[in-house]
Amino acid sequence: MSLSSVPSKGKGGRRLLARHPLARFLLRRTATAVLLAFGVTLVTFILTNLVPGDPAAAALGQRAVGDPAIVAQFRHHYGLDKPLPLQYVTYLGNLFQGDLGESQQSHQSVLTDLSTAVPATLELAGAAIVVSLVVGVAFGVVAALRRDRFTDQLLRVVSLLGVSVPTFWLALLAFYVFFYRLGIAPGSGRIAPDLTAPPHVTGLYTVDAALAGQWQVFWSAAGHLVLPALVLTAYTVGLLTRFTRSAVLEVLGQDYVRAARAKGLPGRTVLFQYVLRAALVPVITVAGLAFGALLSGTVLVESIFAWPGLGAYAYRSATTLDLPAVMGVGLVVGIVYLTVNLAVDVLYGVIDPRVRVQ
Repeated sequence: MSLSSVPSKGKGGRRLLARHPLARFLLRRTATAVLLAFGVTLVTFILTNLVPGDPAAAALGQRAVGDPAIVAQFRHHYGLDKPLPLQYVTYLGNLFQGDLGESQQSHQSVLTDLSTAVPATLELAGAAIVVSLVVGVAFGVVAALRRDRFTDQLLRVVSLLGVSVPTFWLALLAFYVFFYRLGIAPGSGRIAPDLTAPPHVTGLYTVDAALAGQWQVFWSAAGHLVLPALVLTAYTVGLLTRFTRSAVLEVLGQDYVRAARAKGLPGRTVLFQYVLRAALVPVITVAGLAFGALLSGTVLVESIFAWPGLGAYAYRSATTLDLPAVMGVGLVVGIVYLTVNLAVDVLYGVIDPRVRVQ
């Protein structure tokens, strides 16, 4: 047998990708995400250093700034005395080693700060998006099936209120009514003040408490999670209800749905196997963007409920010009959106085979 007849690894890999369009689709999307992640680091670094203000003055105070020796020592310690291109190369090299720098406020690793802040926001945003998906998709389907009837009109009003009411105002109102006036909701923070945090495994208090068997801590963490999560849910439910209703109405008018009904298929089969599968593509897009927005835009809600998450950490870092912390937050937010978009693209390929082929 000649050597030319033996398939090479490269040719075998290409044939494997040709036989599996979903694998080719995922590989292409993953490579794009990696390139975009590199672009995120560059954009984050440039925008952070374009912010007006002196980090030394913000961190040391006006009295210390008057001493040139202290200022020089501060700039040398954080590498601010080097040219910007060299600062970026140093930052990128440290980043590949898992070093995001040292926070100028907490004087500890930014990665350590983020390991506490990100899981707190992830727990809050995860609970909000799960409830939003269940309620929003259900409301949208019911509204579409009951088009122009009383149920449809009522759900459309509810969704309009959800997307129109300012989130910070709703958070203040909910905290005042359910905690201060009625006393049926726990106060601020992630757990009751007389309890200690569970052993750190994932950073999610409910998960860590359940893994450790600390059920009192679990129920306290779950109770503190309810009110801020429901406040964040209000806007997302309204958004998903409107998009789901529009997507389902569009699919209901397609010829293949009429043909399925004409064949005498049960309404449940038509709804779940024909209508919802096609309508989920635009809904997934909105849900992915909403989840990314929840992770990166919960500043006001976290401040009102004293939730020690990414939003509160970003606010403190921005007001004190803590550049390493600001760049760390920007990098996390960028990676969150890249990950969410990658997950959305994967779900596209799973739900709609036409996406894989294209």
